[in-house]
Amino acid sequence: MSPRILIVLTSHDRLGDTGEKTGFWLEELAAPYYVFQDAGAELTLASPRGGQPPLDPKSDAEESQTEATRRFQQDPEAKARLAATHRLADMRPDDFDAIFYPGGHGPLWDLVDDTDSIRLIEAFWAQGKPVSAVCHAPIVLLNARDEHGKPLVEGREVTGFTNGEEAAVGLTDIVPQLVEDALIAKGGRYSKADDFAPYTRRDGRLITGQNPPSSEPVARCLMDALKG
Repeated sequence: MSPRILIVLTSHDRLGDTGEKTGFWLEELAAPYYVFQDAGAELTLASPRGGQPPLDPKSDAEESQTEATRRFQQDPEAKARLAATHRLADMRPDDFDAIFYPGGHGPLWDLVDDTDSIRLIEAFWAQGKPVSAVCHAPIVLLNARDEHGKPLVEGREVTGFTNGEEAAVGLTDIVPQLVEDALIAKGGRYSKADDFAPYTRRDGRLITGQNPPSSEPVARCLMDALKG
């Protein structure tokens, strides 16, 4: 049977009070989308509000394009799915084999505290299913707890967007919290590679990636976990 993967995107589009837009990062959706799809997985896209999630305009700029983002932008079926994401509240963990979160700055504002997202992560974990996130999205793990009632990241190997990377994009003082600091504060065994180098951590069923270039490796890691 084909593995069924739930991909959860942000619905948040405001970059603090800068007046600029944010949302999800295109490469972090597109690269995993095709790793999953090309491996025969069934994909469902969801977001807190449903419908079209906001795309970070910087991730749509020419310098941010990759083979996967170009493929996605020329894929009518993928774009139609993205335009009509399901409401997160309607998603049932029993219907899926794994959950995956693309990043972008949006999740720092909405998914970190979203009760439906936390409920789903905890349920997937309790059911022995892989939980995965890349770049800024490991922030979604912060308020989830494992089967012992401890923070999900506590004592587990994790990575995510580094303090150095946040400084490099000039948003250290704009974001509500820094991914690296937040994961460490929750007891995560955080590690990282050089800024913007691909880097993934897999601790059993918990799979995280550091930054946009880690998107494809994280997705391959998730597929490996699904194969057991």
